[in-house]
Amino acid sequence: MGGEVIRTVGLKKSYLTGAGALEVLHGVDLAIGEGEFVAVMGPSGSGKSTFMNILGCLDTPTSGEYFLLGERAGTLSPDQLAARRGRYLGFVFQGFNLLPRADLVENVALPLLYAKVPWAERRERARQKLDLVGLLPWAGHRPAQVSGGQQQRAAIARALAGEPSLILADEPTGNLDSQNSDEIMRLFTELNDKGLTLIVVTHEPDVAACARRLVRFHDGLVVEDGPVAGRRRP
Repeated sequence: MGGEVIRTVGLKKSYLTGAGALEVLHGVDLAIGEGEFVAVMGPSGSGKSTFMNILGCLDTPTSGEYFLLGERAGTLSPDQLAARRGRYLGFVFQGFNLLPRADLVENVALPLLYAKVPWAERRERARQKLDLVGLLPWAGHRPAQVSGGQQQRAAIARALAGEPSLILADEPTGNLDSQNSDEIMRLFTELNDKGLTLIVVTHEPDVAACARRLVRFHDGLVVEDGPVAGRRRP
């Protein structure tokens, strides 16, 4: 394992409501190193989604510090945060978020378009990532022409397209049956075995059991942080 990918120090987040300020995170201290595979769990309203949005540079804390690869995110402008997001982070969502009228190559290549990579190189890199997740034979298919599990694998290939330092996955198996869920977690496990850092938010104990480390949120605080007992390899 290498250095730290993320570190939060006294991270707090409040939102203004009709009744005044509502503090969602109450001071979170957490560090995640290169090559870790972390499951984040907690009930609805526990603060885990807010925390993940801050890690993904999609939101900013009210106070405290967030360091991404040693850089203080609070000193960056919105444009700089967007640049870091595109360069260092890959996102996988429950709903796949694939463009329905684009084939899988075009979907996977999309982040490279924003990075102004030439089309020939985008296409080649997209095909490489589809091959990595076992989807190269379906490269010319549109999302509706493949299964839900295949769509999520395509979404993972898209997240990998920019060679990110960290994958943030929010309920990545939430729309899948148990067989396809295991397929996705097997892929994540293989990627982590190759050194990729992964943070997966999940409500499912079987999914969390595939990670190496469990972080549990409750009422805006980390109440558990340690190795996964009896780790499961799907």
